[in-house]
Amino acid sequence: MRLRSTKIPKDAVHHPVFARCYARLSVAAESAAGLAALRSELLSGLSGRVIEIGAGNGLNFAHYPPAVAEVVAIEPERTLRQLAVRAALRSGVPVDVVPGTAEALPVKSEAFDGAVASLVLCTVRQVRQSLAEIRRVLRPGGELRFFEHVRAEGRAMAATQRALDRTVWPLLAGGCHTSRDTLAAIEEAGFEMVSYRRVRLPEHGVRLPTSSCVLGVARRSPVVDRGRTGLG
Repeated sequence: MRLRSTKIPKDAVHHPVFARCYARLSVAAESAAGLAALRSELLSGLSGRVIEIGAGNGLNFAHYPPAVAEVVAIEPERTLRQLAVRAALRSGVPVDVVPGTAEALPVKSEAFDGAVASLVLCTVRQVRQSLAEIRRVLRPGGELRFFEHVRAEGRAMAATQRALDRTVWPLLAGGCHTSRDTLAAIEEAGFEMVSYRRVRLPEHGVRLPTSSCVLGVARRSPVVDRGRTGLG
C-alpha cells in the first residue's frame, strides 16, 4: 500500500470562498500572466513517480511529461481537491488525488523520484515541517521542483510584504504569506540547490507584493543521512 495512516483530518484546511475565487483567477492567469509556460518549465524532465504538494485545482497536471509514471497529488482543501480530480481525468499521465497536508504527507518514506511544490510553501502552516516531509518521501538523489512566492529584493516592497503578512493577506488569500525566504528554508531542510531563477509575475506592469517568485530545482542528497530518522 502506498498511503500511510495519519491523524490529520481530511479537511484540515478549509477555505471555500478563497478556493472558488482562486479557481477562476488561476485559470485566467495561465495565459495572461504566463503561468502555463512556467508550469511546463517547472515540470520538464521529470520522470518516474512524482508527488505534488498542494495540487490546488490541478493546473500542473496537463504539463507533466510522458516519462512520469504516476503523480500522487496532495490537496487538503475540499473544493480545490474536487476540481483537481476532474483535471486528473484529463491528464496525459496517471494522477491520484489524495487528501492530506504538507506537514504530514500520507505516503511512505523514499517512495518518489520527484516532488513538486508550486505556489504552496507560501501557504503551509509550518514550512520547516513541510520541507522535512518532502525530504522524507523523496528517494536519495530525488529532485524537488519548486515555484514559489518569495520575499522581494527591494526594501520597500519587502516591508510592504511583511506588513500584509502580519495583517490581512493570509486571511484573504487562503493562508498565503508573500515574504517567506523559501530558498533559505529549502537549503536549511537539507536539500542541495541545483539551480533557480527569479521570476516576476506579471512580467510587465505594476509590481505587486505577490510579484516576486522563484523557480528552481533542489536535490535530496544521494547519500542517506544515517543520523536522520522519522520526518527527515
